[in-house]
Amino acid sequence: MDTRKIRVLIVDDSAVVRQTLSDILASDPEIEVMATASDPFVAAERLRQESPDVITLDIEMPRMDGLTFLQKIMTQHPIPVVICSSLAEEGAQSTLKALEYGAVDIITKPRLGSKQFLEDSRVALCQTVKAAALARLRPLGPSHKVEPKLSADAVLGPGTHAMSETTEKVVAIGASTGGTEALKSLLEVLPPDAPGIVIVQHMPELFTRAFANRLDKLCNITVKEAESNDTVIRGRALIAPGNHHMLLKRSGARYYVDIKDGPLVCRHRPSVDVLFRSAARYAGQNAVGVILTGMGDDGANGLLEMRQAGAVTIAQDEATCVVFGMPKEAIKRSAVSKVLPLDAVAGAILAHAR
Repeated sequence: MDTRKIRVLIVDDSAVVRQTLSDILASDPEIEVMATASDPFVAAERLRQESPDVITLDIEMPRMDGLTFLQKIMTQHPIPVVICSSLAEEGAQSTLKALEYGAVDIITKPRLGSKQFLEDSRVALCQTVKAAALARLRPLGPSHKVEPKLSADAVLGPGTHAMSETTEKVVAIGASTGGTEALKSLLEVLPPDAPGIVIVQHMPELFTRAFANRLDKLCNITVKEAESNDTVIRGRALIAPGNHHMLLKRSGARYYVDIKDGPLVCRHRPSVDVLFRSAARYAGQNAVGVILTGMGDDGANGLLEMRQAGAVTIAQDEATCVVFGMPKEAIKRSAVSKVLPLDAVAGAILAHAR
């Protein structure tokens, strides 16, 4: 059995951030900090000597910015890169560009806060690095430290039967590592009258708004970061805001979303399981559930509840996933009625919506 640790190179111009990231990552028995670098030139020198499994990279640095360095890495020697960004609205745009250039994921820089905040940060950071180590780059394992793995019960109580048929279909989509580019490919090809869509993409707060705004410019449908009480209507996709759970609700024939705080579920907030369980409960057979690329098993149980409630359930296939974790877990639990390559998912959604 391979017990080799995931070796990480940390690139950040702040000594405090380098130390904090080192301490957090070193606290996980599966991760080893290979080295730290104060800028891309120091990092490049280090890369000539040895190759890490994952690089964490700051975007704004002196001498060479992170985006330029990322492009060099991806063209010369592709290594999974996780962008470590500060929580700034203006920085969110560059960070999204980094995902287009081939970065695997985004994390926010840990900032000093409550003990709970630091613990949530630690869980997110270690999970992201482990997912990145497994990522399939271009073309686009279980932890020893047991994290509290709450089920969707923590936010929504156990299920009741879904309401009866309305004519409107609702599409619920969950994604994690690799999901930003997968969602872009999927949503870009949908027509303006596509069924209403609700999405959980594991992403830090602030970035979800920038991500939604960017997709809104690229797509025929409207895309926005969800707010409580937003109506789910044809031609619109609502993306759960980072750090908040999103639930689908129904009042008469109207579907709408509810944005809630609450504990991490399946190590995530927003959690796909929470969205999928609410879709099973309030949309039942009017729903289509889609699980895309990502590490872990968030969404697998919720998708099974959707299938049992009569929904059509689709998983992205292994060949087109960056990380075939979440779809694989859902398939293993018999939660999936169809396994499709990414470019066939939009057609399947539209076929069922008719």
